[in-house]
Amino acid sequence: MNKQWTAVIRPRNSLLDLRLKEVWRYRDLVRLFVVRDFKTKYKQTVLGPLWFIIQPLFTTVIYNFVFGNIAGLSTDGMPGFLFYMAGNVPWLYFSTCITNTSNTFVSNAAVFGKVYFPRLTTPIATTITAIINFVIQFAMFLIFWVYFFINGAAIHINWVAALTPAFIIQMAILGLGFGIIISSLTTKYRDLQVLVSFGISLWMYATPVIFASSSLSDKTFNLLMLNPMSPIIEMMRYGWLGTGRISFIFWGISWITTFFVLFIGIIMFNKVEKTFMDTV
Repeated sequence: MNKQWTAVIRPRNSLLDLRLKEVWRYRDLVRLFVVRDFKTKYKQTVLGPLWFIIQPLFTTVIYNFVFGNIAGLSTDGMPGFLFYMAGNVPWLYFSTCITNTSNTFVSNAAVFGKVYFPRLTTPIATTITAIINFVIQFAMFLIFWVYFFINGAAIHINWVAALTPAFIIQMAILGLGFGIIISSLTTKYRDLQVLVSFGISLWMYATPVIFASSSLSDKTFNLLMLNPMSPIIEMMRYGWLGTGRISFIFWGISWITTFFVLFIGIIMFNKVEKTFMDTV
């Protein structure tokens, strides 16, 4: 009797055999993973999804007290709380994308070892879940934005704010790229799991999250903008608050870096998934 198979699993013959169409066919599975990740993260917590709001709120208060009141860093005339939140919310989103996707192979080893599906669906689902969290946190930022605007803060929103969806997509792609690179490496080098959170913390200080770029010299500013996250946060802050300096040239370089990181990440991910069960 002839059997018509709906799918045939074949080994990858090339590192460039990415099979992205296969990931698209499993988009319903991505949706199920998103629901799973969203529900299980705070399933047994007292406050539940309220942690989405508490985390950036508490962190912003700390930044405002330490870097604003004690260190006296410039906020370009903006209310310190709003200035730090404008940088903290997107940074938390980006760092969450990296941290959560960096554990893809280790945290899903039990599932990967039992059934076949495109492994890339799990980090993609994790990134989408982070977008949901970001939307909630960004809505909170908008509430404070309206409050300070009504109370006479020198806020100057401009057309760059309309690029916010592009910034969100870019941060997702960049976080996914770095996350799957780290995930691929941690299957063999577990020490990287310990270094991820530490490295992200150091990375933040090389990004204009807690300081105003206007306080930097042109040379330092240009060097800082080579960090792919710096143009994104700087342009978001400029669009919504009207402070800082922007450069579409550096944003273009940031996009090139973003796609390069994602491309390298997918290649490494596909290579490691063949043998990761032997090392995890």
